[in-house]
Amino acid sequence: MIDLYTHTTPNGRKISIMLEEVELPYEFHQIHINQGQQFTPEYLAINPNGKIPAIVDRSAGITVFESGAILQYLAEKTGKLLPTDRNSRYQVLQWLFFQVGGVGPMFGQLSFFTHFAPEKIPYAIDRYTKETYRQYAVMDKQLSKHEYIAGSLFSIADVAIFPWVGAYDFMGTSLDDYANLKRWFELVKQRPAVQRGMVIPPTA
Repeated sequence: MIDLYTHTTPNGRKISIMLEEVELPYEFHQIHINQGQQFTPEYLAINPNGKIPAIVDRSAGITVFESGAILQYLAEKTGKLLPTDRNSRYQVLQWLFFQVGGVGPMFGQLSFFTHFAPEKIPYAIDRYTKETYRQYAVMDKQLSKHEYIAGSLFSIADVAIFPWVGAYDFMGTSLDDYANLKRWFELVKQRPAVQRGMVIPPTA
């Protein structure tokens, strides 16, 4: 059994999608980050960085935090969504790290300055909007040559990127000029496990 500590954010959704895809039994525990629950001593014992998500694999006695590490751990545990041959494996991992190091931070900053900053800062909104569109273009070019982000097979790279691209409307952006990215987004959105994972935890 996996204990998933999560919230209703793209980073949190990554792991619920993954758990649904690999069909591992899990229980979710919602950490209300707007109430500061991520800073309680109990949660900091699980994730010393005070962020979500994190997992505890009860059967293995292993705790993992940071969403990219969790995705890789679950893929290796189940033998799913991460190829074993070196070339294909690193195709997936480089796009996973593209999300962890680029998409997440940049899209997250755009969301923050658009919705949550105490004052509107046009320079910041413009900066992160341009960077978001630049990354859309990077992914669109990759997807012009491949069905999925790292090749012909659905992988943890797709799991990682999907919830962030899914926030395009919330961020005030559009996929209309990125036909390949939009095609990929609609394809992934139809997966039953993705649909189940995107509502864990419920928004209400």
